[in-house]
Amino acid sequence: MRVTPAFWAVLGVLTLGAAADQYRERALELMKTTPLIDGHNDLPWQLKRLFNNQLNHVDLHSLNNTHTNIPKIKAGRLAAQFWAAYAPCETQNKDAVRQTLEQIDLIHRMCEKYPEDLMFAKSSQDIMDAFIQNKTASLIGIEGGHSIDSNLGTLRSMYHLGARYLTLTHSCNTPWADNWLVDTGSTPSDSNGLSEFGIRLIREMNRLGMLVDLAHVSVGVMKKVLQVSEAPVIFSHSSAFAVCPSKRNVPDDVLRMVKEKQGVVMVNFYNDYVTCSSKANLSQVADHFDYIKKVADASIVGFGGDYDGVGRVPEGLEDVSKYPDLVAELLRRNWSDQEVKMALGENLLRVFKAVERVRDSKNQTAPDDVPIPYEEVQNPCRTSYGYPPDKSASSLLALSPLLLFLAQTLSHL
Repeated sequence: MRVTPAFWAVLGVLTLGAAADQYRERALELMKTTPLIDGHNDLPWQLKRLFNNQLNHVDLHSLNNTHTNIPKIKAGRLAAQFWAAYAPCETQNKDAVRQTLEQIDLIHRMCEKYPEDLMFAKSSQDIMDAFIQNKTASLIGIEGGHSIDSNLGTLRSMYHLGARYLTLTHSCNTPWADNWLVDTGSTPSDSNGLSEFGIRLIREMNRLGMLVDLAHVSVGVMKKVLQVSEAPVIFSHSSAFAVCPSKRNVPDDVLRMVKEKQGVVMVNFYNDYVTCSSKANLSQVADHFDYIKKVADASIVGFGGDYDGVGRVPEGLEDVSKYPDLVAELLRRNWSDQEVKMALGENLLRVFKAVERVRDSKNQTAPDDVPIPYEEVQNPCRTSYGYPPDKSASSLLALSPLLLFLAQTLSHL
């Protein structure tokens, strides 16, 4: 039998296909023993945008115009998801707290409506309990510090409702922290990075056991928080600046600081942060994993897809069902089983447990109940109840007995 070039070409394709299948099979085996934890998904905002949170009008088994639904979650072996409770920047100083509470309520209702598939989670142990039960642990992350209206009582209330991370800013400054656009020069700094109130907020988050999320903040805020926080921090959906020089990504010196702090950077899949262009593919996302591993270590990398929060996703990562293909790509690039398991979920679990330990060490520490200075938040939509009157008001108050006496005297003339 004469062996033709076409035969060898076909054999080569079959061999490559078998190798690809081998990596995917190995990926699926690893995902059976280690939970895949994703740091950020905006499905709740899509439910707000498309249905005004009327979950009774939605079937998450058949919803097909989003990156995320229950069949895709199952196919992607998504074991735990931080769902974003997001309110746009234009709600700041208006109804941001209400909008955020509505999204928190929606996430609870998602878990109540689909108890066979989703399990509400508030702790590292809850994630593992859900994994054992073959359910997707559903956690809440608040995306944007404007959601708490510069109030530590609101922060605590949202924590009690189950929120387990706060992204310090979105794409707008808060009165106490600068967002990433400050580094582009398109937005002025309001806080020179992080204000004194911002530092107190980080300490209160440490006391509560709430993860600090540095996605969306300026580099100045990143570095200050990494210095101030007693607990490790996360980037819930950010990538490597050296691979794609978007200011939303993490520069090398900060990656090294995250390593020293034993935190985690969860790689974002948005094309604009993967390649700094409108197009990207799965391999280019894997480049970010490789780069973070090279500069810092595999112990600080994770998955932060940003599905349903972006308009463009890479070829090969079209929706949440595609996670096993990315895991297979890491294996093809000679990531060890242990390194893959760290990226899948062990890194995030380690950070979460460390945050919980810091919380437990502070169980005798009183909550911080000192409000932000009124002059830092004063605006036409905000009242000043509880704040002491200003000097002019104090002077009028001191004069009031005299004015009362004069009014009484004049009335008798």
